[in-house]
Amino acid sequence: MARFIPTAQRAFVSAASKTLTNGSQSRTASAYSLLQFHPYATSQTRKSPFTANIIRILSNEIEYQFDYAPPHQPATSFNSFTVQDRPGEKWMTMRGKYGEYEEIKIEATMFDGCVFVPKPGEDSTGENVVLHISLLVDISKGQGYPDMEFLCSAWPDHLEIQKVYLLNRDKTIINPYMGRDLRRKKNRKLQRTLGDYLEERGVNNELCVFLHEYMMNKDRIELIQWLGNVKSIVQK
Repeated sequence: MARFIPTAQRAFVSAASKTLTNGSQSRTASAYSLLQFHPYATSQTRKSPFTANIIRILSNEIEYQFDYAPPHQPATSFNSFTVQDRPGEKWMTMRGKYGEYEEIKIEATMFDGCVFVPKPGEDSTGENVVLHISLLVDISKGQGYPDMEFLCSAWPDHLEIQKVYLLNRDKTIINPYMGRDLRRKKNRKLQRTLGDYLEERGVNNELCVFLHEYMMNKDRIELIQWLGNVKSIVQK
Protein backbone atom coordinates (compact mmCIF):
# COMPACT_ATOMS: atom_id res chain seq x y z
CA MET A 1 0.00 0.00 0.00
CA ALA A 2 1.19 3.48 -0.79
CA ARG A 3 2.87 5.44 1.98
CA PHE A 4 1.14 8.33 3.73
CA ILE A 5 3.15 11.55 3.61
CA PRO A 6 1.03 14.58 4.65
CA THR A 7 3.60 17.23 3.71
CA ALA A 8 4.09 15.83 0.22
CA GLN A 9 0.32 15.53 -0.16
CA ARG A 10 -0.26 19.14 0.80
CA ALA A 11 2.46 20.42 -1.55
CA PHE A 12 1.06 18.41 -4.43
CA VAL A 13 -2.54 19.46 -3.76
CA SER A 14 -1.60 23.12 -3.47
CA ALA A 15 0.25 23.06 -6.79
CA ALA A 16 -2.47 21.16 -8.62
CA SER A 17 -5.26 23.34 -7.24
CA LYS A 18 -3.95 26.45 -9.03
CA THR A 19 -6.20 25.53 -11.92
CA LEU A 20 -9.30 26.13 -9.77
CA THR A 21 -8.98 29.93 -9.58
CA ASN A 22 -9.02 32.84 -12.01
CA GLY A 23 -8.01 35.36 -9.37
CA SER A 24 -11.32 37.18 -9.31
CA GLN A 25 -12.85 38.51 -6.10
CA SER A 26 -16.24 37.09 -6.98
CA ARG A 27 -14.78 33.58 -7.13
CA THR A 28 -13.25 34.03 -3.68
CA ALA A 29 -16.53 35.34 -2.27
CA SER A 30 -18.30 32.29 -3.68
CA ALA A 31 -15.79 30.05 -1.94
CA TYR A 32 -16.67 31.63 1.42
CA SER A 33 -20.21 30.31 1.11
CA LEU A 34 -18.91 26.72 1.32
CA LEU A 35 -17.72 27.19 4.89
CA GLN A 36 -19.46 27.22 8.25
CA PHE A 37 -17.56 30.23 9.62
CA HIS A 38 -16.77 33.74 8.43
CA PRO A 39 -13.09 33.73 7.42
CA TYR A 40 -12.44 37.27 8.64
CA ALA A 41 -14.57 37.25 11.79
CA THR A 42 -12.72 38.56 14.82
CA SER A 43 -13.51 38.67 18.51
CA GLN A 44 -13.79 42.00 20.31
CA THR A 45 -12.53 40.48 23.59
CA ARG A 46 -9.01 41.56 24.45
CA LYS A 47 -6.54 38.71 24.08
CA SER A 48 -3.06 38.08 25.44
CA PRO A 49 -0.20 38.78 22.99
CA PHE A 50 0.43 35.04 22.68
CA THR A 51 -3.22 34.24 21.82
CA ALA A 52 -3.47 37.24 19.50
CA ASN A 53 -0.40 35.99 17.63
CA ILE A 54 -1.95 32.53 17.16
CA ILE A 55 -5.15 34.11 15.83
CA ARG A 56 -3.15 36.32 13.45
CA ILE A 57 -1.21 33.30 12.09
CA LEU A 58 -4.41 31.31 11.58
CA SER A 59 -6.11 34.28 9.87
CA ASN A 60 -3.14 34.74 7.55
CA GLU A 61 -3.15 31.05 6.64
CA ILE A 62 -6.89 31.11 5.89
CA GLU A 63 -6.48 34.23 3.76
CA TYR A 64 -3.55 32.66 1.91
CA GLN A 65 -5.56 29.52 1.12
CA PHE A 66 -8.42 31.59 -0.29
CA ASP A 67 -6.17 33.88 -2.32
CA TYR A 68 -3.99 31.08 -3.65
CA ALA A 69 -6.75 28.78 -4.88
CA PRO A 70 -10.27 29.25 -3.48
CA PRO A 71 -12.32 26.04 -3.44
CA HIS A 72 -15.42 25.65 -5.56
CA GLN A 73 -18.78 23.99 -4.98
CA PRO A 74 -18.34 20.19 -5.00
CA ALA A 75 -19.86 18.31 -7.92
CA THR A 76 -23.17 16.57 -7.25
CA SER A 77 -23.05 14.19 -10.21
CA PHE A 78 -20.61 12.46 -12.53
CA ASN A 79 -21.88 10.74 -15.66
CA SER A 80 -24.68 8.41 -14.44
CA PHE A 81 -23.65 8.62 -10.77
CA THR A 82 -24.94 10.91 -8.06
CA VAL A 83 -22.27 12.32 -5.76
CA GLN A 84 -22.80 12.84 -2.03
CA ASP A 85 -20.15 14.81 -0.20
CA ARG A 86 -19.61 14.10 3.50
CA PRO A 87 -18.43 17.40 5.02
CA GLY A 88 -15.97 16.99 7.85
CA GLU A 89 -15.23 13.38 6.86
CA LYS A 90 -12.49 11.81 4.75
CA TRP A 91 -14.98 10.06 2.48
CA MET A 92 -17.46 10.74 -0.29
CA THR A 93 -20.17 8.46 -1.69
CA MET A 94 -21.42 7.87 -5.23
CA ARG A 95 -24.46 5.87 -6.29
CA GLY A 96 -25.65 4.59 -9.64
CA LYS A 97 -27.56 1.83 -11.40
CA TYR A 98 -26.77 -0.65 -14.13
CA GLY A 99 -29.64 -2.19 -15.98
CA GLU A 100 -32.97 -2.61 -14.25
CA TYR A 101 -31.98 -4.21 -10.95
CA GLU A 102 -28.27 -3.69 -10.34
CA GLU A 103 -27.26 -1.01 -7.84
CA ILE A 104 -23.74 0.41 -7.56
CA LYS A 105 -22.33 2.18 -4.52
CA ILE A 106 -18.86 3.74 -4.50
CA GLU A 107 -17.08 5.02 -1.42
CA ALA A 108 -13.84 6.93 -1.96
CA THR A 109 -11.33 8.22 0.54
CA MET A 110 -9.50 11.48 0.39
CA PHE A 111 -5.83 11.11 -0.54
CA ASP A 112 -4.52 8.36 1.75
CA GLY A 113 -1.06 7.66 0.36
CA CYS A 114 1.42 8.26 -2.40
CA VAL A 115 4.26 6.74 -4.38
CA PHE A 116 7.32 8.38 -5.88
CA VAL A 117 8.08 7.91 -9.56
CA PRO A 118 11.03 9.20 -11.62
CA LYS A 119 10.38 12.38 -13.57
CA PRO A 120 9.96 11.72 -17.30
CA GLY A 121 12.75 12.52 -19.74
CA GLU A 122 16.30 11.29 -20.08
CA ASP A 123 17.79 14.47 -18.59
CA SER A 124 15.29 14.80 -15.76
CA THR A 125 16.33 14.30 -12.17
CA GLY A 126 14.27 13.86 -9.03
CA GLU A 127 10.87 12.27 -8.51
CA ASN A 128 7.19 13.13 -8.90
CA VAL A 129 4.62 12.44 -6.19
CA VAL A 130 1.65 10.35 -7.38
CA LEU A 131 -1.29 10.45 -4.98
CA HIS A 132 -3.47 7.47 -4.09
CA ILE A 133 -7.20 7.14 -3.34
CA SER A 134 -8.77 3.98 -1.89
CA LEU A 135 -12.03 2.91 -3.45
CA LEU A 136 -14.78 0.48 -2.39
CA VAL A 137 -17.19 -0.49 -5.15
CA ASP A 138 -20.27 -2.44 -4.05
CA ILE A 139 -22.41 -4.07 -6.72
CA SER A 140 -25.75 -5.47 -5.58
CA LYS A 141 -28.05 -7.56 -7.75
CA GLY A 142 -30.82 -7.76 -5.19
CA GLN A 143 -32.12 -10.23 -2.65
CA GLY A 144 -30.91 -13.79 -3.07
CA TYR A 145 -27.54 -12.84 -4.50
CA PRO A 146 -24.35 -11.99 -2.60
CA ASP A 147 -22.95 -8.52 -3.16
CA MET A 148 -19.64 -8.10 -4.93
CA GLU A 149 -17.28 -5.65 -3.27
CA PHE A 150 -14.22 -4.45 -5.17
CA LEU A 151 -11.32 -2.98 -3.21
CA CYS A 152 -9.49 -0.70 -5.65
CA SER A 153 -6.73 1.85 -5.93
CA ALA A 154 -7.64 4.99 -7.86
CA TRP A 155 -4.47 6.51 -9.29
CA PRO A 156 -4.57 9.83 -11.21
CA ASP A 157 -5.02 8.12 -14.58
CA HIS A 158 -5.99 4.50 -13.98
CA LEU A 159 -7.89 2.08 -11.77
CA GLU A 160 -6.26 -0.92 -10.10
CA ILE A 161 -8.31 -3.74 -8.59
CA GLN A 162 -6.76 -5.25 -5.47
CA LYS A 163 -9.38 -7.65 -4.12
CA VAL A 164 -12.92 -8.83 -4.84
CA TYR A 165 -15.10 -9.93 -1.92
CA LEU A 166 -18.41 -11.79 -2.00
CA LEU A 167 -20.59 -10.50 0.83
CA ASN A 168 -23.79 -12.12 1.99
CA ARG A 169 -25.66 -9.33 3.77
CA ASP A 170 -28.14 -11.77 5.32
CA LYS A 171 -25.62 -14.25 6.73
CA THR A 172 -22.41 -13.70 8.64
CA ILE A 173 -19.61 -16.10 7.77
CA ILE A 174 -16.67 -16.38 10.16
CA ASN A 175 -13.26 -16.28 8.45
CA PRO A 176 -14.56 -16.49 4.85
CA TYR A 177 -12.34 -17.03 1.83
CA MET A 178 -11.69 -13.54 0.45
CA GLY A 179 -10.24 -14.29 -2.97
CA ARG A 180 -6.85 -13.62 -4.54
CA ASP A 181 -4.63 -10.57 -4.45
CA LEU A 182 -5.20 -9.39 -8.02
CA ARG A 183 -2.12 -7.16 -8.04
CA ARG A 184 0.17 -10.19 -8.37
CA LYS A 185 1.60 -10.75 -11.82
CA LYS A 186 0.02 -14.19 -12.27
CA ASN A 187 -3.43 -12.68 -11.68
CA ARG A 188 -3.17 -9.88 -14.27
CA LYS A 189 -5.48 -11.59 -16.78
CA LEU A 190 -8.21 -11.97 -14.14
CA GLN A 191 -7.71 -8.37 -13.10
CA ARG A 192 -8.17 -7.18 -16.70
CA THR A 193 -11.34 -9.26 -17.04
CA LEU A 194 -12.83 -7.84 -13.84
CA GLY A 195 -11.66 -4.41 -14.93
CA ASP A 196 -13.77 -4.78 -18.06
CA TYR A 197 -16.71 -5.73 -15.82
CA LEU A 198 -16.34 -2.46 -13.88
CA GLU A 199 -15.66 -0.46 -17.04
CA GLU A 200 -19.06 -1.49 -18.42
CA ARG A 201 -20.61 -0.04 -15.25
CA GLY A 202 -18.81 3.29 -15.47
CA VAL A 203 -16.09 2.51 -12.92
CA ASN A 204 -13.05 3.27 -15.01
CA ASN A 205 -10.04 5.50 -15.63
CA GLU A 206 -12.27 8.50 -16.34
CA LEU A 207 -13.77 8.10 -12.86
CA CYS A 208 -10.24 8.15 -11.38
CA VAL A 209 -9.52 11.49 -13.04
CA PHE A 210 -12.77 12.89 -11.64
CA LEU A 211 -12.05 11.58 -8.13
CA HIS A 212 -8.59 13.15 -8.01
CA GLU A 213 -9.97 16.53 -9.09
CA TYR A 214 -12.84 16.20 -6.59
CA MET A 215 -10.55 15.28 -3.70
CA MET A 216 -8.13 18.11 -4.43
CA ASN A 217 -11.03 20.52 -4.00
CA LYS A 218 -12.39 18.67 -0.93
CA ASP A 219 -8.94 18.69 0.65
CA ARG A 220 -8.86 22.47 0.39
CA ILE A 221 -12.42 22.89 1.73
CA GLU A 222 -11.72 20.65 4.72
CA LEU A 223 -8.39 22.37 5.46
CA ILE A 224 -9.89 25.87 5.46
CA GLN A 225 -12.85 24.71 7.56
CA TRP A 226 -10.48 23.07 10.05
CA LEU A 227 -8.35 26.22 10.29
CA GLY A 228 -11.50 28.27 10.88
CA ASN A 229 -12.71 25.91 13.60
CA VAL A 230 -9.34 26.10 15.38
CA LYS A 231 -9.39 29.89 15.13
CA SER A 232 -12.94 30.05 16.53
CA ILE A 233 -11.94 27.93 19.55
CA VAL A 234 -8.83 30.01 20.25
CA GLN A 235 -10.90 33.19 20.08
CA LYS A 236 -13.37 32.01 22.74
